[in-house]
Amino acid sequence: MTMPRAQRIKILIILGMMSLLTALSGSSTNLAMPKISADLMISSSAATWIVSIGLITTSVLLVMFGHIGDLVSKNLVFLIGEMVFIVGSLLTGIAPTYLTILAGRVIQAVGSAMIMANSMGIVSQYFPDANRAEALAVISMFVSVGSISGPAFGGILITWASWRWIYLFNVPVGLLIVFAGMRLLPLRRPATGEIKQVWGNANWTGQNLFTGGMILTFASGYWLQQPTQHLLGFLILAGGAILTLLSFIQDQRAKSPWIAPALMHNPDYLISVSVLLIVMLVNSVSNILLPFYLQSYGGISAFASGLLMMLQSVVMLMITPFAGWLADHWNRYYLTILGLLVLIVSQVGYAFYPAKLSMAPIIWPIVLNGAGMALFLSPNNALTMGAVDASVSGVAGSLNSLARTIGMTIGISFGATLLFAQLPGVTRISPQSGAPFLHALAFVFWLATIVSVVGLIIVIFRTIRSRRTKASVQ
Repeated sequence: MTMPRAQRIKILIILGMMSLLTALSGSSTNLAMPKISADLMISSSAATWIVSIGLITTSVLLVMFGHIGDLVSKNLVFLIGEMVFIVGSLLTGIAPTYLTILAGRVIQAVGSAMIMANSMGIVSQYFPDANRAEALAVISMFVSVGSISGPAFGGILITWASWRWIYLFNVPVGLLIVFAGMRLLPLRRPATGEIKQVWGNANWTGQNLFTGGMILTFASGYWLQQPTQHLLGFLILAGGAILTLLSFIQDQRAKSPWIAPALMHNPDYLISVSVLLIVMLVNSVSNILLPFYLQSYGGISAFASGLLMMLQSVVMLMITPFAGWLADHWNRYYLTILGLLVLIVSQVGYAFYPAKLSMAPIIWPIVLNGAGMALFLSPNNALTMGAVDASVSGVAGSLNSLARTIGMTIGISFGATLLFAQLPGVTRISPQSGAPFLHALAFVFWLATIVSVVGLIIVIFRTIRSRRTKASVQ
C-alpha cells in the first residue's frame, strides 16, 4: 500500500509502542513471580502459571485473529486488541486472589494475541521487502526496550510500591497509544454482515481441536511435576500433541481454513517459523529460571535481579539495529547461523552457574544470550515474511507469532517443570535448596544447549537449501 514515508514511520512507532508495552508487562511478570508467590501464599511452581496461562491463551488465539485480520482489517483487529489488553491489565492489577489474577492474565493475553497476530502483517502491508528487515528490526528494538525496562521498572515498583503497578501502569499509557493509533492507522469499516459471515464460516472444529490440544499439552506440566504422577502427565502430554496435530490436518481439509494452504506447502516459510520456535524456547528457559537462581537461591533483591537480567535486553537493543541493517545489505542466512552459535555458548555458560554468586560468571552468559537473539531475530523475521505473498501476510505473521509464543510457553512451562520434577517435595526455592537445586538447574540448561544445536542444524540446512535453489534457477 502506497502512503507517505512520514505516515509509515508514525505507524511503525505505534506498532512499536504497543510491542514495548506488552514486552514490559511480560518481563515484569517474570520478575514479580517470587513476590506474588509470597504475597498470595502460593507455591513457586503455581506462580509460574501466572506467566504460562497468558502465553497459552495467546498461542490458542493467534492464528484465528491473524486470519480475521486478513479477511476484515488488520488495523481494526490490532486496535481492538489494544483495548482488550488494557482491560486485562486493569483486572490483573486490582485482582484480590490468585484465580482473579489468572482471569485477568487471560483477558490480557486475548488482547496480546490480537496485537501480535497483526503487527507483522501491518509492517508487510506498508513496507516493501527492501526495507522490511529494518522496519521489523525497529519493532524488535521496541520489544528490547520493553524487556529492558521491565526488570528495572518492575524491580523499582516491587521494591518501593507493589507488584500490582506492573499491570496498572499499562492502563493510562495504553489508552494514549490507542488514541494515537485510531488517528494514524487507516481503518476500513467492515460491510454490513461481513464480520458475522467471516465468524459463521470459520473452521471452529479445527479451532476447538487446537485449543484442546494446547491446553492439554501445557497442563500436563502440573502432573509431570508430581513425583507419583509422571505417567499420567506423559499421557496427557501425548493426548495434547495428538489433538494439536489433528487440528492442523483438519484445518487443511476444511472449507474455510484458518491457515492458508499455500503457507503449509511453503518449505522456506515453515523452516523459518520452526527455527524461531526453537530459539524462543531456549531463550525463555533462562527468563523463567534466573529469578529463582538470583532471588530465591542467591538472596539478592528483585531490583538487583532485574538489573542483571536486563543486560540481555540492553545487548539486544544495541545489536538489533546493526543486525537489521546487515539483514537488508548482507546474507540473512549467515546471520541466523551466527546468532545460533552465540546462543549455544550462552546456554553452556548458564549450565556452569556457580554455587556462590559471582558477577563475572553470571553476567557473560546473559550478555551472549542477548547478542545471539539480536543476530538471529531480525534476519529470520525478514526471511519469514519475505517468503509469503502479501495477501496472506496477516495469517503468516500470526503463525510466526504463534511459533514465537509456543516456543516461549514450552520454555517457561517445561523449564519450570523439569526443574521442580528434579526437586521432589520442594515448593519454594531458597538458599537452603543447595546442591540439588544447582544440579537441577544445570541439567535444564544442558537440555537447552542440545535444543540450540538442533536449531543450528536446521538453519545450516536452510542455508544449503537456499544456495541449491538459487543455483538451479540460474
